[in-house]
Amino acid sequence: MVAIIRSALRAPRGFGIKPLRMTLPQFRSLQTDADKSEPAQNLPSSGSESFTVRLPDESFHAYRCDPPSLETEVTKDELVKLYTQMTTMRRMEQAADALYKAKLIRGFCHLAIGQEAVSVGMEAAIDQNDRVITSYRCHPFAVLRGGTIKGVLAELMGREAGMSRGKGGSMHIFTPSFFGGNGIVGAQVPVGAGIALAQKYLNKKTVTFAMYGDGASNQGQVFEAYNMAKLWNLPCVFVCENNKYGMGTSAERSSQNTQYFTRGDQIAGIQVNGMDILACRKACQFAKEWTTSGKGPLLVEFVTYRYGGHSMSDPGTTYRTREEIQQMRSSRDPIAGLKRYMLDWGVSDEAALKAIDKAAKEEVDVAVAEAKESPMPGLEEFWTDIYYKGTEPPFMRGREKEEFHRY
Repeated sequence: MVAIIRSALRAPRGFGIKPLRMTLPQFRSLQTDADKSEPAQNLPSSGSESFTVRLPDESFHAYRCDPPSLETEVTKDELVKLYTQMTTMRRMEQAADALYKAKLIRGFCHLAIGQEAVSVGMEAAIDQNDRVITSYRCHPFAVLRGGTIKGVLAELMGREAGMSRGKGGSMHIFTPSFFGGNGIVGAQVPVGAGIALAQKYLNKKTVTFAMYGDGASNQGQVFEAYNMAKLWNLPCVFVCENNKYGMGTSAERSSQNTQYFTRGDQIAGIQVNGMDILACRKACQFAKEWTTSGKGPLLVEFVTYRYGGHSMSDPGTTYRTREEIQQMRSSRDPIAGLKRYMLDWGVSDEAALKAIDKAAKEEVDVAVAEAKESPMPGLEEFWTDIYYKGTEPPFMRGREKEEFHRY
């Protein structure tokens, strides 16, 4: 009897079940070098005149849509601005690293060193009427979306000069066009879909970039947001910053399908070289055009890399080798890649770039000093921001029934 059951359960020859990974769409390896783009013409003498740059062939992969064009327009002045912003954002994050190690920043602190091309490239493709919401790796977005370096660093240190007046910390920083910094893994994604719903309801030709990491990609609320966005054709770009590792776990160990741009079912998606600033900028231009032209939501996966750990409490070397990190730093760094473009194309010279680096360091040093001088918020501050300003009730009860605050 046992033999009969075993025979019945055994699959017939030639009809073996293939592992699910083998049934996924197959793509060639994505280009993740930071310095392989080339100008398609002689560069103009004017810094404000645009010229065409050709991106490498495998800069993009596409799912249910055509990929973005491999040609992009840029000016010399724009390249200088991109370099300045990336250099400054890295200096700020390095300062946060030092402040944390000096115990002036406490609690959680997630840095984006190595991922600057994503935030700076995105900002270069959108305007202040567009909206961005992301997870806790948020410091560059907060500055680029209208905040200040002093405001970010003071917030990290819990000071009054912080962008949330010292009450939010690393994960809760906002501007009128930036909806945070959110501490719950994946929770910002449906909020981003809601922001896009408001944009559509108000009939505005703008877009929301709802960002999350590969570590949050398996959250159920992410797929619920996909579904609603597609049902209602919302102008929402779901952005997965795939930096290869979640909190101590590689993407391959946590996700059966690591081609995150294909996980939207009926939603089209593109995979992008997240180490090349020009590819990131081009992808975000494509994404905004896609969503604002009425085609509905889009998935974008930036393949990038973080040099540090998941947070400051994670050394980042227990689940990957130091050699791997060093190899990425030395050969695929986004700032070094843009620097090579500028030198090789005659956009700038070493002296000018060193001056930019020096100015970025000085700007951040001043911000650090001013943030340190800011006091901690007083107890009175903790009664504010419970209600929207002007809508507070006559009084609010505190921790004990005898404790009241009157507005």
